Amino acid sequence: MTLWIITLTTAYLLGSIPFGYLLVRFVRQEDVRETGSGNIGATNVVRAGGATLGVFTLILDAMKGFIAVFITMQLAPNTANGPSTLAIAAAVAAVVGHVFPVWLRFKGGKGIATALGVFIALVPMVALASVAVFALIVATTRLVSLGSILAAVSIPFLAILLVPHRSTALLEGLSFISLLSIVKHHANIVRLLKGTESRFGRSKNNDTPDTDSPDKKVNA
Repeated sequence: MTLWIITLTTAYLLGSIPFGYLLVRFVRQEDVRETGSGNIGATNVVRAGGATLGVFTLILDAMKGFIAVFITMQLAPNTANGPSTLAIAAAVAAVVGHVFPVWLRFKGGKGIATALGVFIALVPMVALASVAVFALIVATTRLVSLGSILAAVSIPFLAILLVPHRSTALLEGLSFISLLSIVKHHANIVRLLKGTESRFGRSKNNDTPDTDSPDKKVNA
């Protein structure tokens, strides 16, 4: 029980480090939550601080998820049915930490990059395939949110196809992480249905901005 408490707390705290917020705050002396969608993730960091900060945010958010799971896998190695239950729980805790960070009053991001990091540690082939799904959707539609949502939707199905030895706990953990990320895209889903979602690479003059009214900011 002590191992579980320490491991899950550590995974949560690692996941809760708001790299996007910190990078924009330290480099630009601005609050990324006051730009665009209010997102602390890589896409909105690009809007607030440029591509370089966005790339660093993506890498760091993915790394914190990967490290949280990788460390746990050293303490509780894989079983015949794949990752241990403790490693799966740590993966969930890391993503929950990103989505509900204690440092930002539990208002964080959507968890896509952190989820990618934990998937790379837990199920690398599934992670690679989901990146391919994301890239294909974004390349054809230029809708980053749609690519993220469909990549999240694909995770449990890809796990069934690509992971021959899998436990029920693994499928449940992957499904929970995917569902949490999808739910956090609720504002994007509404805009997608309305046809007003902003497309990546299109100037603001030619497309509907990915913003909400100032009093209805969405942390994404």
